[in-house]
Amino acid sequence: MPGIVFAQYESEQDATIPLENFYIKRQGSGLFRKILSKVTLGLSTGYGSTTFKHELDGFGILQNPDSLPKIFQSASPTAGYSNWVNRSTTSGNTTQPGAFLVNSDTSTIGFKSKAFNIPVKATLHVEFDKYRIGGGYSIEYTGMGTYKPTRYGDQIGQFSTDFSSFFLQKYFGMIGGTVYRYYEYLLVVDANVGGYNLGSNYDKSAIKKGIFLNLGVAVEREMSEYFRLFIRPSYEFKSYKLNIPETSQSITHKFNAFYINVGATYRFPELRRCFLKSCKAQLNHAHGNKEYRSRVHPIYKKQNPHYGENHPNLVKYRGKNKKKLNPY
Repeated sequence: MPGIVFAQYESEQDATIPLENFYIKRQGSGLFRKILSKVTLGLSTGYGSTTFKHELDGFGILQNPDSLPKIFQSASPTAGYSNWVNRSTTSGNTTQPGAFLVNSDTSTIGFKSKAFNIPVKATLHVEFDKYRIGGGYSIEYTGMGTYKPTRYGDQIGQFSTDFSSFFLQKYFGMIGGTVYRYYEYLLVVDANVGGYNLGSNYDKSAIKKGIFLNLGVAVEREMSEYFRLFIRPSYEFKSYKLNIPETSQSITHKFNAFYINVGATYRFPELRRCFLKSCKAQLNHAHGNKEYRSRVHPIYKKQNPHYGENHPNLVKYRGKNKKKLNPY
C-alpha cells in the first residue's frame, strides 16, 4: 500500500516507530533447550512370563521315595547336590529301596518352571528423525514357580527353590526406529541389550552371568507434540552358569521371558512455558520478541497449528445437544 513502510527489527529496543507498521523478529529457544528437546523420557509397567529351564549334561538324577530329587556327577553317584538353581549345596547320596536313577549319558534330563514378572521400567532416549538411541533401567518382581522334570515326570518329583520370589534388576542400552506411521499411530521396533542383577538369593561367587537381549515391537499413539502412550510386546533371551563345587562342571540356566509393557513417553518441550499467568493463548506465541509455548494447552492434546484445539467441539454440538438441529 502506498505510503506504508514495513520493516523488521532484531529487538524491541530498536523499534523507535509505532509497532503497527513494524514487526520484531522472534527469538526462539537457546541451544540448550534445543538439545534437550531431542530427549524423551519413558516409564512403563506390565506383565512378564519367564521360563526357567536347565539341562543336566554330565549329571544324573536320584529320586528316592518320599524325598526331593538330587543330582550327582555321572561318574560318582554317591556325591549328591541339592539347591542347584541359585547356589549349589553338597550332600551325600544314599540310594534307598525303590529309588529311581537316570543318567545324562543315556537320556536328556533337566527341569523347568514357569515364573511371572511385574516390571517397572524407565528409559531415556534421543530421537533423530525416525531413529532413536538411549538406555534404561528396570526392576522386576519375579515370583518363582515349581520346577518340574522335563522327562520321567511319573518317576521324578518336583521341587521348589528356597525362596519364593526375588527382584531382578536390569540396566541396558537401547536402539530402534519407527518403521511405519498411520496418522498419529507409530510402529516402532527396538532392541535392549545389557546386564542384570539376580539379587541376594543367588550365590554371585558361583554364578557367571551373560548379557540379555530383548527384542520388541511397540505401537505408539501420539497424544500431543510431547506425550505418547504405547504398548510393547517383547521377547527376551538371557542365561547364567552355576558352577558346581568340587568339580570343573557347571549348569547352564536359561530364563527367557515374554513381556507386555504399557506406558507413556514425554519429550522435553523446546520452548519455555508462557510466563504470563493471564495468557490464554493455545498456540506457540510471542510476547515482545520472545517466543513461548502455551500455558493452557494440556500435554495430552494434539495442538492444531491454527487455533490450538483445546475445545475442538462447541458446547452446542456436545452430548445431548448434538441431536438437536438448532440447539440455540
